[in-house]
Amino acid sequence: RPANWHTIEEPIHLAEQLQKHCTKNECVLVDCLTLWLTNLLMTDNEVLLKTEIAALLAALPCIKGELIFVSNETNMGIMPLGDLTRRYCDEIGLLHQAIATLSDTVVLTVAGLPHILKGTLDV
Repeated sequence: RPANWHTIEEPIHLAEQLQKHCTKNECVLVDCLTLWLTNLLMTDNEVLLKTEIAALLAALPCIKGELIFVSNETNMGIMPLGDLTRRYCDEIGLLHQAIATLSDTVVLTVAGLPHILKGTLDV
């Protein structure tokens, strides 16, 4: 990454960091939602999980700068047998849907090829 990029490690309170750093002239890259959700699930704190997801979704319409999320699509294969893994797949699927609803552009990248699911891709 370029030397002028600023890196922030935030395992739990993502919405708080986005509100601090997403200003009008900034582009913020969140890499990645799947790891963030895993961190929340591993706390085994249902209230924290729901609170942080709700905070993220509430913050998105207020973001002034450009925001790019990276995530992994985990629901295109066989459904896992384990309770935690199945819960993870359900939660990330719901999170993807909610963020996609609030987003101007949604791109699914497969084998390096972008598939525009919503909006347009300006390159």
